[in-house]
Amino acid sequence: MSRWSYQVVELATGMLGGVKQAAAQEQLAKLGLQGWELVSVVHQGTGYPILAFLKKET
Repeated sequence: MSRWSYQVVELATGMLGGVKQAAAQEQLAKLGLQGWELVSVVHQGTGYPILAFLKKET
């Protein structure tokens, strides 16, 4: 059995590819209250969502 659970979350971006900060903070804060910890963030380029990788202990 794995010690960790993982989740990938898409963070909304604006037209120019920047993250919508308030929405991202709200989404990540909710996940943090559920025990999720942000591990990494990947920006795939303009027109694509930003991927946030999270983990929590099972």
